[in-house]
Amino acid sequence: MKEIILVKYGEMALKGLNKRSFEDMLTKNIKRRLKKLGKFTYASAQSTFYITPEDEDIDIDEVEEKIGKIFGIAAYCRVCVCEKDFADIAEKSVEYLSETLSAAKTFKVTAKRADKAFPMKSPEICAELGGILLEKFPDLSVDVNDPEVTVTVEIRDTNAYVHAENIKGAGGLPVGSSGKAMLLLSGGIDSPVAAYMMAKRGVRISAIHFVSPPYTSDRARLKVETLCEKLTDYCGGIAFFCVPFTEIQEAIRDNCPEEFFTIIMRRLMMEIAQRISAKEECLALITGESVAQVASQTMQAMVCTDAVCRIPVFRPLAGLDKTEIIEIARKIDTFETSILPYEDCCTVFTPRHPKVRPRPEDVEKAQSSFDFEPLIEKAVENTELKTFTYGG
Repeated sequence: MKEIILVKYGEMALKGLNKRSFEDMLTKNIKRRLKKLGKFTYASAQSTFYITPEDEDIDIDEVEEKIGKIFGIAAYCRVCVCEKDFADIAEKSVEYLSETLSAAKTFKVTAKRADKAFPMKSPEICAELGGILLEKFPDLSVDVNDPEVTVTVEIRDTNAYVHAENIKGAGGLPVGSSGKAMLLLSGGIDSPVAAYMMAKRGVRISAIHFVSPPYTSDRARLKVETLCEKLTDYCGGIAFFCVPFTEIQEAIRDNCPEEFFTIIMRRLMMEIAQRISAKEECLALITGESVAQVASQTMQAMVCTDAVCRIPVFRPLAGLDKTEIIEIARKIDTFETSILPYEDCCTVFTPRHPKVRPRPEDVEKAQSSFDFEPLIEKAVENTELKTFTYGG
């Protein structure tokens, strides 16, 4: 019995004249993700993508797992391929759905007849197949409102397809369809979630991380690299930039008022991130900031940070609380890594009493007490690049 996977497009199905470019991007992403699993053939019709395994030993469960993490997919399902003949549909439905229906108490049948030339109309298909399934599985009863199992028959151009349930996909837009942006990746809970949220909107992610040896350890950097590896499952390949930041932080400590340490540090991080973004053709920066979560994330502090930015700064977590952020972190499997006790440079020289509502003119005056430009140039020049490949 031949089994394939049908992928249903998400919101990109509503795109206008440029819909094809979104479809092409999704197709490329699916092919990259499944490449290591075996040989497949691909086809597209009626806002549906057909994935047909060509090797008998391909693990369909693993294929489903990969597909479930690809943005741009609204739903997907494993289906049995049938001839466009009701007798074949009925016979294969009984066999293909035997395990599922044997474990259920209620069901209903739905039919989608994209090929209007098929001799039976949708209500007829539902009634006839429902009767056959009731006969074969006498413990079942029909429940059209809240069934345990919904059996779906789809009559399409070349074949008919039978399946039990659609599985909800990752949604959003295909990664790469909305340009590139640079994520300021710390090592905490928030920034990996921010990457996930922006990748869901089609943004291809690069990441920048700041290290301050000997104040931060190699384990802290390895923790962040592990987060990058986990994010590739959703974000695709990630270019990871590691910036030496020790001299800059020591200069802040030695030359600037303590209450402004954190906000000046973030301004200099933004400046370095922008310069590397320009080389990488990234159009925006991404942070994991949530409004008022900590002192450096008040609206006034964000105004002071954004004052040095020449490109947009996306803060997809701005309106979420910590509980909501943690829920997403657990879903994408970054939470346990994020809470490992290896500190990043954001915790170095933390002021005892940070300025919660700083004024831009006061921050600029405090920062101007030292010429950071040579250190910024040196940090950019000594930045290390590592590439994490597409998840899978």
